[in-house]
Amino acid sequence: MPRKVDNKGELKMIIPIDLALLFLIVVVAIAAITVRDLLSAVMLLSVYSFLMALVWVGMNSVDVGFTEAAVGAGATTVFFIAALSRTVRREKK
Repeated sequence: MPRKVDNKGELKMIIPIDLALLFLIVVVAIAAITVRDLLSAVMLLSVYSFLMALVWVGMNSVDVGFTEAAVGAGATTVFFIAALSRTVRREKK
């Protein structure tokens, strides 16, 4: 989501996209901490990391966005799922 540059060389904000991403990030974060199924929580945290990577790229921090996508949405999700395969999937009530 590249930003537009005005004639002064300053970055313009794309408000609707930024607000939509903010809303999605908040919804996914709340869902991740309230869901009882651990695999669902891991998947929601992966989506959260991917959305954060989009935010970083939107702020022209492509290196940070790429790292967030690779580590946060990629490697961490694999490690969480590997740990879950050795535990009980649902939380006790």
